[in-house]
Amino acid sequence: MSKILFVVTGADHWTLADGTQHPTGFWAEEAVAPYEAFKAAGHEVVVATPGGVVPTVDQASLAPEVNGGQEAADKVAASLAESSEFLEPLKLEEVDLADYAAVFYPGGHGPMEDLAVNAESGRLLTTALEIGMPLGVVCHGPAALLAATRQDGSNAFAGYELTGFTNAEETQAGFAEKAKWLLQDRLVAAGADFREGPAWAPKVVVDRNLITGQNPASAAPLADELLKKLA
Repeated sequence: MSKILFVVTGADHWTLADGTQHPTGFWAEEAVAPYEAFKAAGHEVVVATPGGVVPTVDQASLAPEVNGGQEAADKVAASLAESSEFLEPLKLEEVDLADYAAVFYPGGHGPMEDLAVNAESGRLLTTALEIGMPLGVVCHGPAALLAATRQDGSNAFAGYELTGFTNAEETQAGFAEKAKWLLQDRLVAAGADFREGPAWAPKVVVDRNLITGQNPASAAPLADELLKKLA
């Protein structure tokens, strides 16, 4: 079957407006649910991070209260522990997009720190978009889209319908007043046609080859939509 590239944040913190560093990384559910769906469908998953650093899981994403209970949280943690791809990532800078059939970006606050300003990731996203490769991005993952700028300075995703973690959700999560900037605001400023659904409810937006999900609950349905494009 095909190979799917997971581009995962290499950051283990998010710098807030007051200069403090909030511990973070990638959000477990947003990586595990698509990973399991893609593997179950027979696809190979390859993980890449900036510099090839082993990605850090946000410990908050392993808590029972965000996973529907302790049993579900334990399953997510166990799945990550058994997924060797996350322990042996490629260097993002050395990825050849021609080797893959699709690209997926999980969220967590980590992408707000590194992928939002990573030029290599931005080039990869722009190329994937231009060649029509299925591209799935969820929650705070769309922060990476901010680095996808064309030579004229415009954003490659301007005019696309998409979604991501909303201002309302960031407010309810307790970070809106602490953040240097908010994802929804930046995506709108970049020219995206941002589609906002009810807070915390699954919402997936498909526009051409771009598939975006609003929040952690959107990760599994996003994976289903991406798989349809690989069928």
